[in-house]
Amino acid sequence: MSELSGKVAVVTGATRKRGLGRAIALALARAGADVAVTGHSRNSASLTTDELQQGWCGLTDMVAEIHAMGRRAHGVYLDVRRTDDVQRMVGETVDCLGRIDILVNNATYPRAADRVPVQDLDDDLWRTIIDINLTGTMLCSKYVSKQMIAQGEGGSIVSISSGAALKAPATFSAYSASKAGMHALMSSLADELGGHGITANVIAPGFLDTARIDTLRDPEKWEKRLSTIPIKRPGTVEEVADLVRYLCGPSARWISGDVLLMTGGEVRRAAR
Repeated sequence: MSELSGKVAVVTGATRKRGLGRAIALALARAGADVAVTGHSRNSASLTTDELQQGWCGLTDMVAEIHAMGRRAHGVYLDVRRTDDVQRMVGETVDCLGRIDILVNNATYPRAADRVPVQDLDDDLWRTIIDINLTGTMLCSKYVSKQMIAQGEGGSIVSISSGAALKAPATFSAYSASKAGMHALMSSLADELGGHGITANVIAPGFLDTARIDTLRDPEKWEKRLSTIPIKRPGTVEEVADLVRYLCGPSARWISGDVLLMTGGEVRRAAR
């Protein structure tokens, strides 16, 4: 495929070997784009035990994989909550790759001690989740879209949300609220940027087979979780990545301000 030939993409949160960010970055590169990928920390403590055992090095390995596909690549460590970090990321990407045509907001706070009732939720943890998931998405979208507008050739912004933004189950308050906020943000951006030929959309995946769900692989927990999904399996990162690629390509230029669910039917069933 070469539908994205000549385009430059930024994918945030792309350091996990079995993560969605990596799959998205590789799908865009496979379609012809040069790709800048970001990660939060150089510290090996940010990697899983399996990744360390397999010799996975995070951002540096991501850049090497994209180069091996014959595409240009750049890696940037940044905290998406910091304006100066985001501005530096945009500047470095333009310096190294020449432009930015695609932004995929994939960086997200990992599943943690936030999965508790609101009455038990730590105030600072709430702020951290909102800052990373929502404010980080805003800052990246703000400064990348400024670059896209200056280039004058349109662009694509895709933000990765979650089915939890619509289902909003108990004990998911911080995560669900942060992701629902992304939906409103992208809707506003679609209105603001449409005249510049820039689309802004959300993909809201459900239960994906990544390292984030390894704690549920006990057979009893696994079967209980799959029982809520009409298709009876988790989604794959490649399925989501392929939809990202499509939204960034020439056939999706009239899709903007939309939320595309990918939950195996789970959220639609819950809505009934």
